Amino acid sequence: MTPEEYPPQEPFTAIGARYHDEALRRSAVVQGTELSYSDDPYCSLTVVPAREPNGDVLVALHGGGWTNGYKEWMLFMAPALNALGVTFVSAGYRLAPQHVFPVQRDDVCDAIAAVHRVIGSYGGNPDRIFVGGHSAGGHLAALVALSTGWTAQRDLPDNVVRGALPISGTYLFGPDSGLSMRPRFLGPVENQAEPAASPLHLVRPSAPPFFVSYGSDDFPHLRRQAADFISAMRAQGNDVTEYELANSDHLGASYASGDPESGWPAQAANWMRAH
Repeated sequence: MTPEEYPPQEPFTAIGARYHDEALRRSAVVQGTELSYSDDPYCSLTVVPAREPNGDVLVALHGGGWTNGYKEWMLFMAPALNALGVTFVSAGYRLAPQHVFPVQRDDVCDAIAAVHRVIGSYGGNPDRIFVGGHSAGGHLAALVALSTGWTAQRDLPDNVVRGALPISGTYLFGPDSGLSMRPRFLGPVENQAEPAASPLHLVRPSAPPFFVSYGSDDFPHLRRQAADFISAMRAQGNDVTEYELANSDHLGASYASGDPESGWPAQAANWMRAH
């Protein structure tokens, strides 16, 4: 799909518009297979198979502050990962303010269920599904990996998510988050969605392994949140790898995930293979 084929979104911020243009430019040469997992146009997938698949699957989630974004943004990640044997899937989800928490989380759960059903036809192993994403997508990847109960509701194995690879994600909402404003996807204040939407509040022993990345020049509150999340995960005895993307700001951290020169694709692929 192209952005013009989707229902309208909120107007882009300046940084969002810049990212939109660059992500689409980088992704323009990537071809994949379109699949839907629900009736809403945003509830769709693009699968980009590896020529020589090793079975590992990465489901990637776009950012955009939970109010913007397209699955097509993330396709530029596919070539570098495909070259390393990873089957790549970019997944969309419904956006705020029309849809508020927990819609985004539930959409991602449904997307993973759909991937589990079909990915064998594209060279992926349904027992080797990892979830990642950038910014808001990193938040949702961490949230789904740590959430419980949703797998049984969808007749999936409890360990359907082998691990999570969030990039520049948000791990905490509320007074101590460092966010300058309350994200609209949380819905009305009276919903009190902050605890349930905060991956930091869901940390538990025996959580899936995490590969947590952020830019060296990323937003300070996201760097601090990543450090707090990593500390909390390790305190519970969980497997966490930390990866700082050198010379990368918030947008640059996303671009680096598709750039072999950054080291991220090889590090991420090796980490998935080891888990």
